Amino acid sequence: MEYINLNKTINAISYFSKNVKYFGKTKLYKLLYFLDFTHFKETGRSVTGYNYFAWDFGPVPKTLFEKLDCAEEELPEEFKKIINITRLNKFNEIKTKAPANMNVFSKREIRILKELSDIFKYVRAKDIKRISHLKGDPWDQTIETKGEYQQIDYLLSLDDSSESISKEEAKEKQVRFYETIKLISG
Repeated sequence: MEYINLNKTINAISYFSKNVKYFGKTKLYKLLYFLDFTHFKETGRSVTGYNYFAWDFGPVPKTLFEKLDCAEEELPEEFKKIINITRLNKFNEIKTKAPANMNVFSKREIRILKELSDIFKYVRAKDIKRISHLKGDPWDQTIETKGEYQQIDYLLSLDDSSESISKEEAKEKQVRFYETIKLISG
């Protein structure tokens, strides 16, 4: 089940657009992946709510990919209002029309956004793609066990480090979250 927080997605895109260089679709997908999986590792919840899939070029939030994989004039309204995508040779540069509203994020989410921006500020898409393919990471584990184009399980981000919550606690938080969404949705 995918419960997308569009407000956080849009503001994360705005934040990254203003704080990293060489910002295109590939880099966007990887930064959101690192944001969501880092936050999940610490709390048992993703920030944006996207499901990621193990594609050849790395983890991809398939739902977002499908919305952005079009000519700029065909973008869904919610994205057309905030971003411009300019095709430069093979590179799709993303620029935002407004600054990010940081009030939609928790302190932890802001810390992770800033850390990722600092780490990947000058990293190009081909390099962030390689980083998302590291041996033993969730994308690699999914490719090895389930194959390409399969959904990456957030639980694969958990380990025995002090920053990581337990798998049991993460599973419990996931169940409670989706039960709450079902109640709200009616």
